[in-house]
Amino acid sequence: MGVEWDAEDVAGRVLDLIVDVPDHPLPGVLFRDVSPVLADGEAFTAIATELAALTGEAELVAGIEARGFLLAAAVAVVAGVGVVPVRKAGKLPRVAGSRTYELEYGTATLELPADTVAPGARVFVVDDVLATGGTAAATIDLLADAGADVVGVGVLLELSALGGRDRLGAVPLHALLRA
Repeated sequence: MGVEWDAEDVAGRVLDLIVDVPDHPLPGVLFRDVSPVLADGEAFTAIATELAALTGEAELVAGIEARGFLLAAAVAVVAGVGVVPVRKAGKLPRVAGSRTYELEYGTATLELPADTVAPGARVFVVDDVLATGGTAAATIDLLADAGADVVGVGVLLELSALGGRDRLGAVPLHALLRA
C-alpha cells in the first residue's frame, strides 16, 4: 500500500512542507520543522516506505526523541519489525543505559529502555534531521553499549554543511533529502 517515492514529485513536495524556524531553540539556530510533512498523508507514507526499504535485515528500528519516534514507528510497521524509543533523560521508568553528548547549543542525555534491545540485535536508527550528528552518534553508542549491531541510520533530511555524517563512523547513513 505505500506511495512510490518520486524524486521530482514527493521530494519536492516534502522540501516545500519543511518550515525553517529561525532562532529556535536559541538565537542563531535555524530549526527545520518537519511537522507539516508528518501531517501530509501522502508525503508521510512515501517517507516511511522509502526508509523501510533501507532497513535491510534489521530486527528493530530505534527512533530518536521526539519526531524520530513518529518516523521510526511508521518505518517499523512498513518493515514488519519492532520499534524502540531512544528517550531524553528522566522519561523512562527503567533504563538499560544512558549517553550524554554535545549539541550545537548545549548538552543532552539519551536513554534506552530496559529489556528492549537484545545483545546482537540488528538495529536501524531513524530520526527526522541529521545536523551536527551528536544525537545520532550518541544513539549509535548507546545501542552498541547494549550489544546491538547498528546496521544503518536513516533520516528525512541531512543538513550537509554541518558535517554530521562524519560523526557516525562506519555506520551507513541514508538521507532521503539534503540541504
